[in-house]
Amino acid sequence: EGVENEAVEQVAFADRLLLNKTDLVEEKDLARVEARLRTINRVAPIQRCTKSQVSVDSVMNVGAFDLDRALKLDPEFLKT
Repeated sequence: EGVENEAVEQVAFADRLLLNKTDLVEEKDLARVEARLRTINRVAPIQRCTKSQVSVDSVMNVGAFDLDRALKLDPEFLKT
C-alpha cells in the first residue's frame, strides 16, 4: 500500500509500447504479454521489434500525449 509500481505506471501512461526481443519468444507468449499490456493500457499501439529496431517516425513527434487522459489515470499527475 502506498508503493507505486513504476513499470506499470510507465505502461499505463505510454503513448506507444515497444515490445522488444520478440525474436526470442514464441508467438503464444507474445500474445499473452500483449494481452497483459492491454489490461493496463488499452489505447497505445504495441509495436513488436527486434534489437530495438524501430522507425524514428513511429515514436518521435507523434503528438500523442493527452494531459486529460493522464489526469484521469492519476489525478495527482501534475503534483509530482
